Amino acid sequence: MPSRRPLERLPHRYLLGALTAIAFAAYSTLGLVEFYTFRTGIYDLVIFDQGVRGYANFDAPLSFVKGNWQELGSAFSLLGDHFSPILASLAPLYWIHDGPETLIVAQAALFSAAAVPFWVYVRRALGAGAAYPVAIAYVLSWPIAEAVNFHFHEYAFVPLITAVLFERIQAGRRWHALAAAGALLLVKEDMAIFVIGLGAGLLFLPEWRRVGAGVLAGGAGYLCLATYVIMPAFGSDPGRYWYYTGWGDGPGEAIRGLVSRPLDILRVLATPDTKLWTLLLLFAPLCFLPLLSPYVLAPLALLAERMLATDPGAAGWWGTRYHYNAAIVMALFCAAVDGAVRLRRATQGRQLPRLLPSRTIVAAVTVVTAVSIVPFFALGKLLTPSWYTAGPRSAAAAEAMRRIPDGVLVEAANAVGPNMSARTKVVAWAAKTAARPERAPWILADLQGRQPHFASLQAQAEDVESLLRRGYREVFSREGYHVLFDPASPLSTPPANR
Repeated sequence: MPSRRPLERLPHRYLLGALTAIAFAAYSTLGLVEFYTFRTGIYDLVIFDQGVRGYANFDAPLSFVKGNWQELGSAFSLLGDHFSPILASLAPLYWIHDGPETLIVAQAALFSAAAVPFWVYVRRALGAGAAYPVAIAYVLSWPIAEAVNFHFHEYAFVPLITAVLFERIQAGRRWHALAAAGALLLVKEDMAIFVIGLGAGLLFLPEWRRVGAGVLAGGAGYLCLATYVIMPAFGSDPGRYWYYTGWGDGPGEAIRGLVSRPLDILRVLATPDTKLWTLLLLFAPLCFLPLLSPYVLAPLALLAERMLATDPGAAGWWGTRYHYNAAIVMALFCAAVDGAVRLRRATQGRQLPRLLPSRTIVAAVTVVTAVSIVPFFALGKLLTPSWYTAGPRSAAAAEAMRRIPDGVLVEAANAVGPNMSARTKVVAWAAKTAARPERAPWILADLQGRQPHFASLQAQAEDVESLLRRGYREVFSREGYHVLFDPASPLSTPPANR
């Protein structure tokens, strides 16, 4: 009896466990080092920290960061910003450790755990020999790296649920697949667009057509329900994130615009060229195989939501940074595997050039490409020893934070806000506006680092000078960090003696 291959001698659960453990360690390290060296930001880490803390305290998921734009010290429900009730599942973790670090570690666990059902999916389709390199390619993929680098977002749940969804479809378990699709709807309201695309894709599979029609209709109905009924009940405006004015002032006009001006679709998809580079970086590492699978309609639907936006406010949707591509990367991997299977079936028994991709070649190209681009994206930081060292102003930042009392409302510089979020009501440091003339009783300003809500360093310095003229008292100043306190504010608390 021939001996088993080396891969088969070691139980798969150990190999897969090692892969997920290494991925978890890498993701956690990336996020936690940036947190402890003041490289995170208020958007979105503090927002989610405040919301999940609300759930942990058996209260509403309220965010002072969001609410402070409407009224000083007020809180806004995250369910009105985006409908993401799945965040409540993280609340028990805050009973263990109450702070943003919990979200960073939880996200690392979710991203790494997705490799398990994905490996099962690939093994069933292409064999264990291909499952390991393709799973490695997923954990090294740049969309996951950039999402980890952004510290936390509700899309952290998507790769795991998506892998379960397609594995259950592959296994023919309809009710399980429907449950996974339903779970995706709890992540964020726009995941309904993904579900609509999924339903359209299932229409191409004879045994899933009836289910696909139901999924498509259910996704469309849920999108309308969440956008126009549920979220407004929590204070949302249905046009809150409407970035499609180039197509029309609302969904109806936009649909008519898309149908009547099809050539403009190509122009919008190519403007700016950042969109084209993002699309290339998503599909090229997978040898464009997702385009051979009907499953690709699900991630394409979410891509269309982003790439058809015309307004500058949507610029963050178009590139490779942030978390947006983490919502589609697993679906693209699953579609690529299905595309490889379909290509193999279509070419079976034919005399074709050897260069035509086989499952071994596809797996090898995918993992080699993933490894080769690691240095160009966020995971490459782990390979740079100097990255683990805090910046020269970190001691001053820590001392400035110590001057802020517990429980107070504080406008904080972007990089230090997350590190105070567990014990204070952090909001973004921003200049006075006509809509919000009042200011927080505590300000932690940074005059050396550019801030998101100021046009320049000069504007930041002018804001500090203006606050001092209004009667704020400076209680700390070092290396660009300034802590200001308004003794006349009804929300004020005396300076901490630390």
